[in-house]
Amino acid sequence: MKKILLAALLISSGASAQTVWDIKTCIDYALEHNLTVKQRQNTVQLREIDVNTAEGRRLPNLNASASQNFSFGRGLAEDNTYVNANTTSTSFVLGTEIPIFNGFDITRGIKLSKLELAAATEDLEKARNDIRVSVAQAYIQVLYNKEILTVARNQVQRDSLQLVRITEMAKNSKASNSEVAAQQSILAQGRVSEVQAENSLRLSTLDLTQLLELTDPEGFDIVAPDASKLEPRLLPSPNDIYAAALDIRPEIRSQELRLDYAQLNILRAKGGYLPSLNLSGGLGSNYYTSSGIESKSFGGQINNNFSQYIGLSLNIPIFNRFSIRNQVRTAQVSFNNQELQLENVKKSLYKEIQQVYYNALASQAKMLSSKEAASSAEVAFLLTTGRYENGKADITEYNDAKNRYLEAESNYIRARYECLFQNSLVDFYQGKELNFCKDL
Repeated sequence: MKKILLAALLISSGASAQTVWDIKTCIDYALEHNLTVKQRQNTVQLREIDVNTAEGRRLPNLNASASQNFSFGRGLAEDNTYVNANTTSTSFVLGTEIPIFNGFDITRGIKLSKLELAAATEDLEKARNDIRVSVAQAYIQVLYNKEILTVARNQVQRDSLQLVRITEMAKNSKASNSEVAAQQSILAQGRVSEVQAENSLRLSTLDLTQLLELTDPEGFDIVAPDASKLEPRLLPSPNDIYAAALDIRPEIRSQELRLDYAQLNILRAKGGYLPSLNLSGGLGSNYYTSSGIESKSFGGQINNNFSQYIGLSLNIPIFNRFSIRNQVRTAQVSFNNQELQLENVKKSLYKEIQQVYYNALASQAKMLSSKEAASSAEVAFLLTTGRYENGKADITEYNDAKNRYLEAESNYIRARYECLFQNSLVDFYQGKELNFCKDL
């Protein structure tokens, strides 16, 4: 199989229009180009900005301001007395404020922002997992349709040879014209099935390339794993799979992080009951003019009126119309809801794992039974073909045996790839890579 793959890759490298992808390449490409994943990546970047903003609240601010005022009538003059004249004043202020204590709001706000970032990162990984599974499903469907097309083409070739044989027999009066016409009808039906199989393959390939965000499916082809050697295996129990999944599945981790967020948000809301203390300071100066009164120069006034200030402000909440109390209540209800959400996600995950387990179990049994059915149908078809060629079976018996064989072969092909996919899903829920081409 490795030699076959190497030859296929060499051929594809010589033909620029042909590209052969394995499942890992498809998944990696989809993760890089899928729009949903990109949106989740943008969300993570927004949460990183939120963390930076929250951490910036610890820093002092610095603001500069300037104002121009006009007074008519009695107004303040440059010597800090009031005069009955029209006056103008220009003020310049440079000030800062430093939070000293604010009920732990800044510290808890930073922690909350980091929890949001961590949850968004887990959501991104959940989106990646969804893409991985979707690509794997589409990949398996393409493999199945390729196999069905091969079966259909082989049958058309076999029916064509039968038509040549029947035609030669009719020329020698060993077969009737009705038998020739019947064989022509069988060949025509086979070609219809071939066309349908080709169309199914095109559509499934289109679905896969669209998941990969490729603009054109032309020249796209995939590597086929050797599913013919796939054998049933002992599966871990749903409880064992679930126990492993709880520690690694991003949908669980994101909800646990949001539960931590909700719990911390209660403490942040309770911080509203605590006093806050801020330190402020600044520099300032003023320039005045009064109508009818000679004013000192601009520079002189700015120098004379230069002032500095520093101060502490303490804010003690006494009664705030129950707003803080209701914020605490709201945070508590949100925490309770998040507990229920986490439990709901865990139950959904367990249901998914149960479905995957029983689907894998059933697919293994189906693969074995369909393999036996296909083998028996093939033997019956070959025997009927021999009887038909020797004139001991009519065209109806031959056609019935062929249809039973084709159906059994189709069921076996589907069962093999379904078993391959379901077994891979069992491994995937335990944290293993979703790559059923890795042994090629």
